[in-house]
Amino acid sequence: MNHNDNENNAGPETEKLITLENAYTYCRQISKVHAKTFYLASMFLPRKQQKPIFAIYALLRTVDDIVDLAEVKLTNGLITSEEIQRMLADWKSKLQACYAGKVDNDPIMMAWHDTLKSYSIPIALPLDLMDGVAMDIEFKPFETFDELYVYCYKVAAVVGLMTSEIFGYSDKKALEHAIELGIAMQLTNILRDVGEDVDRGRIYLPLEDLRRFNYSSEELMQKTINDNFINLMKFQIERARSYYRSSDKGIPMLEKQSRFGVAISSINYSNILTAIEKNNYDVFSKRAYRSFFQKISTIPYIWYKTLGSS
Repeated sequence: MNHNDNENNAGPETEKLITLENAYTYCRQISKVHAKTFYLASMFLPRKQQKPIFAIYALLRTVDDIVDLAEVKLTNGLITSEEIQRMLADWKSKLQACYAGKVDNDPIMMAWHDTLKSYSIPIALPLDLMDGVAMDIEFKPFETFDELYVYCYKVAAVVGLMTSEIFGYSDKKALEHAIELGIAMQLTNILRDVGEDVDRGRIYLPLEDLRRFNYSSEELMQKTINDNFINLMKFQIERARSYYRSSDKGIPMLEKQSRFGVAISSINYSNILTAIEKNNYDVFSKRAYRSFFQKISTIPYIWYKTLGSS
């Protein structure tokens, strides 16, 4: 999945009529609980932009959770993959109805419907997201980076494309850089969560890269740290950083009031890679993370870089 901390989101009480303000509050709360770096960055956006950003994240998170929770049931034989696909199809139907102007008493769809009045987000993007999430239902390892790229695009880059419509941009090339930032962030998630994924019997790193560094799938599943593994991780970290570097070119193309929030998100996420290095590439027994103090300590630098010199 998107490799966030997974918890079940309790659904709203559908018998009560939900106000639009309630709907946005619900979406905000999902972001606050489940996406600390994302939520911190969103606090530096104009209030008008925060609400639709939370609506986008709430949909992403809820669909993600459907699959994560269903995966556990699938493993225990409590649900079939067809039933999970039906649950996702229900969300696709909700989304299509929302785009057609029909909204039920669902807070996420209410927030989306309101967002679509002000911002043009092609329906293909959230549908791509749902297809990407579905790739985890019957997971197959990625043989090549090209295959992994498709996954990263669907579960992360499309989020960058959707949020770009909220941020505003002066040049269409900004969208190419939004895709790069999404790829960079998802690669970061994958590197941070190598150990957790091994515990689930999964390998997200491209198998061609394991072979390139003479490091076997069996060694990875046994959580073996040796020179080959460290060289493999160095290679993956540099690949992710190259996407971050290229994505930086898109930040000046965004509307000025959006640049700071995007830059905070990018820098704090990329610093997870530094944390992996400081942990001597041990992604099995140590979780690479950024403390709240570390995140806010980057603010003066980012402020100067994105706004102070413009």
